[in-house]
Amino acid sequence: MPFTGPAEDRLAIRELLEAYADAVCRRDADDWGATWADDAEWSLPDYPEIGTTKGKPAIVAMWTEAMKGYPGIRFQSWPGSIEVQGNRAAMRSYTAEVYDQDGITMRDMGEYEDECVKVDGTWLFASRSFRNVHRQHAPKGV
Repeated sequence: MPFTGPAEDRLAIRELLEAYADAVCRRDADDWGATWADDAEWSLPDYPEIGTTKGKPAIVAMWTEAMKGYPGIRFQSWPGSIEVQGNRAAMRSYTAEVYDQDGITMRDMGEYEDECVKVDGTWLFASRSFRNVHRQHAPKGV
């Protein structure tokens, strides 16, 4: 079953994912950083030059620098499964993003394997691992 555990926890985790996506679109490092646990880990295996970043301050610093290369990004994310067990949850989520780089319109789709943790009543990302699923790049306006 892809959605298990208390409905109120699953809703809170979905809202965590939506807050993350909203912060990406607004390029708001404070709000984006607020979605991560202090000892979180972010893995980008399709980007070996980046690899895995550990700890919220390092994750936010890496994201802030990386976002300089994604002007005007529009980022969407939705869950494919949420499985809650107590104060921990596993989530699979999907992404779609559109942005322009050097006159090229980029359309990327990806998949996250997420671990979430409930800290003082708030769900946060404990770990996220991202893989590219599809990339389409076309001259702007095509």
